Amino acid sequence: MKSDNKIIIVEPSPMLSAGLAQYFDDCKQIAIVSQLDSLDRLEEKLASYNPEILIINPLLVSFDANETFQRLLRDFPNMAPVALVSSFVDKNILKQFKETIEMTDNKQKVVSKVFNLLSDNNVSQEKSENVELSNREIDVLVALAKGLTNKEISDRLFISVHTVITHRKNIIRKTGIKSVSGLTVYALLNNLVDESEIYK
Repeated sequence: MKSDNKIIIVEPSPMLSAGLAQYFDDCKQIAIVSQLDSLDRLEEKLASYNPEILIINPLLVSFDANETFQRLLRDFPNMAPVALVSSFVDKNILKQFKETIEMTDNKQKVVSKVFNLLSDNNVSQEKSENVELSNREIDVLVALAKGLTNKEISDRLFISVHTVITHRKNIIRKTGIKSVSGLTVYALLNNLVDESEIYK
């Protein structure tokens, strides 16, 4: 399955960068598209990938580089900046970020923070409690959130692929959410699926 959400990591420590990227290895809705150790090629990578999330060591954007960082945030307004905090950082610097990842955060906490940010982007306009999905639509939604293809859902639920597609269209119409990642977040927020199930 194609990943819907792209993340770029900017962290001078190869060990930290690789460790963080590994947290998302088995999460099908997210792809780490680039790992940089400095700001040098960041603008080029942002233009190439247009990521939903930028995870960056905030020490890289303090002092001289702050103006450059501010310009990048203006140029890519749909991107959520996340601070990867490995040491003391001035609170004024952290105000520029939508979320922080601490060294003590475990995998589940980090992935939760990222999904919450994606949720803000994908479903914040929707009032989830006003949406009424049929039992079969919920079955299809849960299967989508677990990363199953239309054919796999068809086999599992004993319905035709055409019927699966029809259910998907109805789910999109009712929720207003078009991306698989957005629907996954919707399923998580409504307790239709557990976080552990989407990593399989």
